[in-house]
Amino acid sequence: KGDGMIGNIYSMGLALQALGATAKFYAPREWDCAQAFSMVYSHDYHQPTAIAQVLPALVGRSYLDAADLDCAIGASMSPSLQLPLSPKLAPIIEVHYSIINKLQGRHFSYTTSVRVPHGSTLLKVLQAAAEEEPDVFSFQTEQTSWGLMVVSIHGLAANPSDKTYWQFLSGEDALQEGVGTYKPRDREHIQAVFSTY
Repeated sequence: KGDGMIGNIYSMGLALQALGATAKFYAPREWDCAQAFSMVYSHDYHQPTAIAQVLPALVGRSYLDAADLDCAIGASMSPSLQLPLSPKLAPIIEVHYSIINKLQGRHFSYTTSVRVPHGSTLLKVLQAAAEEEPDVFSFQTEQTSWGLMVVSIHGLAANPSDKTYWQFLSGEDALQEGVGTYKPRDREHIQAVFSTY
C-alpha cells in the first residue's frame, strides 16, 4: 500500500523478514524500506505472536538467521526488571458502539454509547455495553494465537462453514487490530457488522 503497509499490521513482521532475507537475490519490485519500518515503529504491538514476528526484522534479521546465532554470547544476559508504573486516573471517554446484522436470519441493528477510561481497549467497550444491556449486546470470544476473537454477538455466531464472521469497523474502515488491543478514541463510532468472506 502507499502508506508503507504490507498486507496489514499483523503480517508486517513476516513480510519485512522475507523482504530483508531475500533482498540480495529476489527483488520483484522496489519497496520503500524506511516507509514500511516507519509504519511498524508507529504501531504499539501487544500480541506476543505479532511481536515475535516483527522483532527479528527490527534488528535486521529473520527467522532464517536463527541457525547462525551464537547462544554463548548472550548466556550471561538477563532481561532487566521493570517496575510497574503507579496507576493514574484516566479521563473518561465516550464510545458509540453498534451491532448490525443484515446478512442472516432476523436482521437487527442496535446502537449504544458507553463511557470507559481513556486508553481502554475495545474489549472494555464491548463489556460495558453488555453490562448495560445484556439482552442486546451480549457477546462471546475465543482465544487465538493473535489474541481474542469475537465469535458471537447478540446470539448470532460466526460460522466457518458459512464463511461468516464479525467484522469491526471505525466509520467505514475495518480495524487492523483485535478487540483486545484496539483502543478507541473519544466519540469514535465502532460498528460490529456480521459479514461474509
